[in-house]
Amino acid sequence: MAVYETLILHTTDDKYYIEARDPGAREVLVIDRLSQEIYLERDASQVPSSAFSRPICGIVGIIRLLAGPYLVVITKKNKVGEIDGETIWKLASYDILPYKRGLLHLNEEQQQDNKIYESMINYAIECNDYYFSTNYDLTHSLQRLYNTSPEFRQMPLFERADERFVWNRHMLRELVQQPELHRFMLPIMCGFVAIKMGIINSKRFDYILISRRSCFRAGCRYYMRGLDSEGHVANFVETEQIVQYNGARASFIQTRGSIPLYWSQRPNLKYKPTPQLSKTQSHQDGFNRHFDSQIVNYGNQVVINLIDHKGAENKLEQSLAKTIFDVGNSLIRYISFDFHHECRKMRWDRLSLLVEKCVSDQDKFGYFMMAADNVLVKHQTGVFRSNCMDCLDRTNVVQGLLARRALQDQLQYFGILRSGEMLDDHLSTAFEYTYKNTWADNADACSLQYAGTGALKTDFTRTGKRTRLGLLKDGVNSAIRYYKNNFVDGFRQDSVDLFLGNYIVEETEGITISCPLRRTRDVRFMLLPAICIVAFSMCIISILIPSAELYLQVLYILFWLTATVLTFGLMFVYGLEFVDQPKLAQAKLKEE
Repeated sequence: MAVYETLILHTTDDKYYIEARDPGAREVLVIDRLSQEIYLERDASQVPSSAFSRPICGIVGIIRLLAGPYLVVITKKNKVGEIDGETIWKLASYDILPYKRGLLHLNEEQQQDNKIYESMINYAIECNDYYFSTNYDLTHSLQRLYNTSPEFRQMPLFERADERFVWNRHMLRELVQQPELHRFMLPIMCGFVAIKMGIINSKRFDYILISRRSCFRAGCRYYMRGLDSEGHVANFVETEQIVQYNGARASFIQTRGSIPLYWSQRPNLKYKPTPQLSKTQSHQDGFNRHFDSQIVNYGNQVVINLIDHKGAENKLEQSLAKTIFDVGNSLIRYISFDFHHECRKMRWDRLSLLVEKCVSDQDKFGYFMMAADNVLVKHQTGVFRSNCMDCLDRTNVVQGLLARRALQDQLQYFGILRSGEMLDDHLSTAFEYTYKNTWADNADACSLQYAGTGALKTDFTRTGKRTRLGLLKDGVNSAIRYYKNNFVDGFRQDSVDLFLGNYIVEETEGITISCPLRRTRDVRFMLLPAICIVAFSMCIISILIPSAELYLQVLYILFWLTATVLTFGLMFVYGLEFVDQPKLAQAKLKEE
């Protein structure tokens, strides 16, 4: 059942009225700002004429901070395109509206903390891409939707949505308690959606790419790795490629996710912190929990591991290979491909070696296809689950190659490509540009949400070859990642945890219980950066300003250089003291 698409928000000093303006709709959702009661009125007759009114595009939900509850609404949306005739929207603007009209009930410290919590919610919304539809179930793939019953399709949109991909589930919890409000409950997905037009051989079709990012074990690059106790992995993304042509539809599903073992890689000022495998948790149990759900959702699994076979990454590769061998599940096949070694010296043509290893499985798994009369033509029976360390750069390159192979088969089946004709025969067409740039945009979106920058290696995805300019861009992005991962990601992780409800704010924080935001660092460690900067500055001055005696100048330079090196070295030894650490979810577990 569809969610209301046209809404008017009426605001008074004591109430919020959200009026449905869809054809034939008269219901009004009322939120009492004083009692915090939420109820439904059958028409707008109770809305005062003095209320301030404005249109909104949907309700994200309600979040409770120190100042009390806040109503989060969508104020602007951008049309992405249509799937099966239903419009897909991207959240473009929003507003966070407090129930209370002021902050006088908070002390000064609480007011400061509340501003930080507000900034976290703002960051979580502004730094991610959110998509929604009031009629189409964007959280499910075409194949899953086809396999559902008529009764399932009549359920309210929020109730039937895949909970893995509903990012505002926590914020709508107060509305969920009242089933009669279901037409106001809009499920919102985080990830990437592109809907483009393609033309090949004068035949027009829709090319669609959807990446659904899981809200379980969500967060930032170095603070979310591996498995949790329920078998969820960090940075799990389901990517669906869809082709629509003359009413028929085809889709191809792939997944990505962190290496399914218990491991961590906390930032500590080093460029690449050493991954740490847990010595106390059963990797095999967690692995089984993860793949039990994956097999139920997707069928057979081909695990493509793209990490290095040397150095720190090799230990993870060997542990994953051993775990898969010990489990002995015939539905799981393992392919290990050292991406960096095989493609060294810009030999990216060697990726064909990996594709060749996947050909037989891809032909066996097939893809989903439905004719214009909704008759099932083909069914996808398995997926490729790709991972590297971050499940971003290397992973996206490989997924794009496998998706291209599936796309060629689909276009040939539809008759868009002639018999024996290849996509590579159309490298100079506009669609080739569309395809490559759509996958590169998908890579950038997934990377921004997890690592804080655009993806690396997108020059290959966009152009089909590795370039020196691309290498330079990767260097810049790597430097930005280093800074964000060490000095920004604690706040970013807290923002995600607060938005998803992994941390719930108590209104008594700062009064009866301490606020986790007020953790202080050891002043002794904070002196080291200052000493390092002073010592380095004095070293430069000693070099630039000559002394009366040469030996004195040399002594000054050596002294300040030694002080610089020592303090800089101590900062790396105690690196964990200097990085921006999360403060919320680690202090309090999720309450439900």
